[in-house]
Amino acid sequence: MTPFAPVQTDIMKLDVKSKSFQQNEVIPRKHTCDGVNISPSLDIAFLPNSTVSLAILVEDPDAPINTWVHWIVWNIPAIHHIPEHCKMGTSGMNDFSKNFYCGPCPVNGTHTYSFKVYALDTKLNLSGKIRKYDFLKAIDNHIVAYGELNGKYTRQIKNGL
Repeated sequence: MTPFAPVQTDIMKLDVKSKSFQQNEVIPRKHTCDGVNISPSLDIAFLPNSTVSLAILVEDPDAPINTWVHWIVWNIPAIHHIPEHCKMGTSGMNDFSKNFYCGPCPVNGTHTYSFKVYALDTKLNLSGKIRKYDFLKAIDNHIVAYGELNGKYTRQIKNGL
């Protein structure tokens, strides 16, 4: 069992897409540290009736030291379209020690980025200072549906710069 996947077995699958990029395709520059660094829009085709709120976890499993967290956000209303540059919900601390979206920014080469969307049966009462581990503990047993959209981004650093 991986620490970044839901541990519940009774959850439904969410179909998560984006107008910005397709599954396993290139994430546009504007959603990265090389662009304006704003979150992409996300579309969810179906939400279970028991959905009270949404949460998002964005990670880079190809990071050189463990999986790198780029964004944690919760208490997004139960909506089918999360707009680009999302300002809804409450953000926790990512691995840049920021509590907002920090887009793909690999040191070198191609990395995959997972945009994980959780439909929850509750709103969360959490501090904006929490990190991934506490976020995952808080959503455990509250996930009614889960989906993931993966994209790739490449940076080539020349001459060590």
